[in-house]
Amino acid sequence: MRITDLKCAVIGDNPVVRLVTDEGLSGYAAVESYKPYLKPHVLFYKPYILGEDPRHVERVMLNIRLRGAFKPWGSAVSAIEMALWDLAGKAAGLPVHRLLGGKVRDRVRVYNGAVRFPMSGYSPQDYADNMARMKASPEGFTLIKQGVSFHSPMVREVPDFFFGTPSPQARHGNRERGLLTEKGLKHVIACVKAMKEVLGDEIGLALDCGPGWTVPDAIKFARAVEPLNVMWLEDLITGDYTPFVDADVFKDVTQSTSTPIHTGEQIYLRQNFKSLIEGHAVNIVGPDPCDVGGIAELKWIAEYADLHGIMMAPHGTGDGLFGLAALVQVCATLPQNYIAFEYPIGQPNWWYDIVDGLPQPIVQDGFIDVDAWTRPGIGLDFKIEAARAHLREEDADFFD
Repeated sequence: MRITDLKCAVIGDNPVVRLVTDEGLSGYAAVESYKPYLKPHVLFYKPYILGEDPRHVERVMLNIRLRGAFKPWGSAVSAIEMALWDLAGKAAGLPVHRLLGGKVRDRVRVYNGAVRFPMSGYSPQDYADNMARMKASPEGFTLIKQGVSFHSPMVREVPDFFFGTPSPQARHGNRERGLLTEKGLKHVIACVKAMKEVLGDEIGLALDCGPGWTVPDAIKFARAVEPLNVMWLEDLITGDYTPFVDADVFKDVTQSTSTPIHTGEQIYLRQNFKSLIEGHAVNIVGPDPCDVGGIAELKWIAEYADLHGIMMAPHGTGDGLFGLAALVQVCATLPQNYIAFEYPIGQPNWWYDIVDGLPQPIVQDGFIDVDAWTRPGIGLDFKIEAARAHLREEDADFFD
């Protein structure tokens, strides 16, 4: 079997990869919905993989892995890797988790990720009301993550929140960073307390926090919420589109509190997790399969983290339905340091009409049943004629 073509179409907002072979099989994967601009970057890799046997995933990846970089530039490499696994599974007639060593668990826990309800404001009561809606969501999540501080409009909507200048163009603190005012710190703590009063001890609460925090504020905040038993504080120092790790700075925070500290969604490749894991700089790592280099890369990081007593909670909110399928496959195989992955959805909603293989319902009581994904490969295929209707004019030949 040989790869004869690499195609990429932006369907909705997700750049979708199709690997075409000389034996009539195709492998599919997708890039996060926030990155429609990456289509040319995906196609850049075409000459490096044509003629290769897609069943030899690692050999193909050696041709392209070193040409990626931190989020968002690892996304193209990651999507190609997942499409290779889709092809390898289809060629073998097996779901991908069987090729990754077999499942460790029959059900994989997920948290809310892309399942969100609009905030009516950013007061403690607004956060409490939002948690009540999340708690009632039909997926029955046992873990819910919410954005606060620099990972929310709070930084602009709450007056005198920090000693800095709010930027209307900033996305999740990539420009905003600074010392919180006493009022700002108290406000974040009050919002967390309000959410925990709604969730109680029935549902875990994780907090997406930044990046943007200073070390003193991060330590104060982490210590202040210790009695609330939050699941983790994510990306306090670096994260999202930050092209470096700052493990030594994270370690200062982690060693100062019993509240678990989490990061990793922007990181590309296992090598860039070394300092976090070997230095015990965080308690939880959360690579995204669409950014880290794919699902085999994520599995390697999970196993290495487990050797060091560090937990794993993969990112994935924008990964779409093909990303969801990939996460189910790999998370079924992860060691016992696995907590949950961030649940992506199909956006726009017509995505659910153009793919085959999704179980109904997808999530029950906060878990996804691995055995409900019965198709060989990643677990999904396109309903090609239905999907054609959503192709842009320049992508009209994507399924040809």
